[in-house]
Amino acid sequence: MRRCIITGLILSLLLTGCALPGKEKQQYQATYLDIFDTVTSITARCDSEEDFWQQAGEIHDLLLRYHQLFDIYNVYEGLNNLKTVNDNAGVAPVAVDGEIIQLLKDCRDYYELTDHSVNVAMGRVLELWHEARSAGLDDPEHAALPEAAALKEAAAHSDWSAVEIDEEAGTVYLADPELRLDVGAVAKGWSAQRAAEEAPEGFLISVGGNVCATGPKDDSGTPWVVGITDPDGGSGYLHTLYDSDRAIVTSGDYQRYYVVDGVTYHHIIDPETLYPARRFCSVTVICQDSGLADALSTALFVLPREEGETLAQSCGAEAMWMDTEGNRFYTSGFSNWICG
Repeated sequence: MRRCIITGLILSLLLTGCALPGKEKQQYQATYLDIFDTVTSITARCDSEEDFWQQAGEIHDLLLRYHQLFDIYNVYEGLNNLKTVNDNAGVAPVAVDGEIIQLLKDCRDYYELTDHSVNVAMGRVLELWHEARSAGLDDPEHAALPEAAALKEAAAHSDWSAVEIDEEAGTVYLADPELRLDVGAVAKGWSAQRAAEEAPEGFLISVGGNVCATGPKDDSGTPWVVGITDPDGGSGYLHTLYDSDRAIVTSGDYQRYYVVDGVTYHHIIDPETLYPARRFCSVTVICQDSGLADALSTALFVLPREEGETLAQSCGAEAMWMDTEGNRFYTSGFSNWICG
């Protein structure tokens, strides 16, 4: 069953902008809790709530399809998803939908683009951290890190050459029986981008910090206003940004984490160290494509800032970093998007 919350006319700034003129279209927002294990919101101005609900429902259903296709934990009747691919590692190629093939091709491109700092073939490593985090959250007094030897062994099974994509046959095969895929670093942004391409003009789609605008919020060209969460948990934002036709993606150390011996360990793992990246606590990327922005926000979180800045500029993206001391750094064009 679809889990959602519908709100009517939005009168506050929160991710939506300022109050609306009197008699024109009203602004509505739908919030869903059943996609990618995060909060998804869809906002738009429509002639009626009925029109909005129909259009938002179509966007939701497309995102839910992607959620099921890219799920590595759950089985869905009549559907071969990434769990099916993982379960057949070293056994047989799996016939999959074209969306899975396209996502994996894009992930392979992101792997090369980011100098291997975004590697969705590193699922075994991420699985160890996921298990340790879940156990630590369930029993904080006995929270523990994954064994270093186990991480090293898992990392030995993360070679992209073992991911065999056969576009003609429509199959994916993991030639290494121990390799596992985990597309969590890319899937939300990639899916948000595809949903935005199918959505009517003037929608704002947010999938767990991956925000896409399909045009300005009204016929007069008023941009949306998107807030960047303060990783320190403050009630305000680091910045609010204008957005009419861009993707804005933030990666942070404050979203999924647990504590071991007083030290916090978050979910963004550095492929070089096999431990959570420690340079930054928040990275925000602005660019044309949300899938690329999602990959870049992860890469820039892991890479030294100078390398990340060069990468962002090579992709036509703007970025903001906040380090663990609270210092902020920006690409040269980022300020053009800041409100005020």
